Amino acid sequence: MAIVQILAINALTVIIAFTLLWAICASIRDVTMVDAWWALGMALLALATFVQLGGGTDRRVLLLSLCMVWAVRLGGYLFWRWRDHGPDRRYVRMMEKAQEKRGWSYGKASFWLVFATQAPLQFIVALPVMLGMIQAEPLALGTLAHVGAALAIFGIAFESVGDWQLTRFRKNPANQGKVLSTGLWRYTRHPNYFGDACVWWGLFLIGAETAIGWWALPGPLLLTWTLMKWSGAPTLEFRMRKTKPDYADYIARTSGFVPWPPKRAT
Repeated sequence: MAIVQILAINALTVIIAFTLLWAICASIRDVTMVDAWWALGMALLALATFVQLGGGTDRRVLLLSLCMVWAVRLGGYLFWRWRDHGPDRRYVRMMEKAQEKRGWSYGKASFWLVFATQAPLQFIVALPVMLGMIQAEPLALGTLAHVGAALAIFGIAFESVGDWQLTRFRKNPANQGKVLSTGLWRYTRHPNYFGDACVWWGLFLIGAETAIGWWALPGPLLLTWTLMKWSGAPTLEFRMRKTKPDYADYIARTSGFVPWPPKRAT
């Protein structure tokens, strides 16, 4: 199948999926589940590409498998967190602000501020698994692909451990108002974001052995920028500074993204 045709079908899949999810979220007045769909939708795009190509090469199977494992793990965790913790306060404030200051309905605010934004971002970030599958040559997985697979597996493990440590910490009532600064969180303030970036840079490297795979570079670049500079770390840290008095000290001694030994207190 032609590249344009495959990408067009996948783009339509994204539009339909996000429209249906928006209708559900607008009806229950809670958009938090879109976070789980961010991951699960990536798996849908990988699967859609694989099916359109008729399966085939080791590279396609590897990309699909790693993407599915990452998506099911992260999507399942985010869905559980939503059901366990309730609506995400970020989204609650965003919707309230749009309704109060702009006079928008909940449906209009959620569509333009959440779903219309995340749909194109998801498509771009998923480019490594889509473009990486399309070109069959070379059939054999080379050094770059093996390095990419190792990086992706490392990323899945790293963010899984980070999420597990954070969940255990939050479940302990004695930690109310405290900052998690042990385990992986001792070396980076965002092990989940760092692991996420590793996964998608790894998937990019697997596909980059094909000529067309290099065109997926905007995917991991956009994801990394989003996590480090836009809706990831900055949004979370702004809230943490306001709610946890010890967070400023934690920032001063702990790496913001790439794991690194903490600075000694002065």
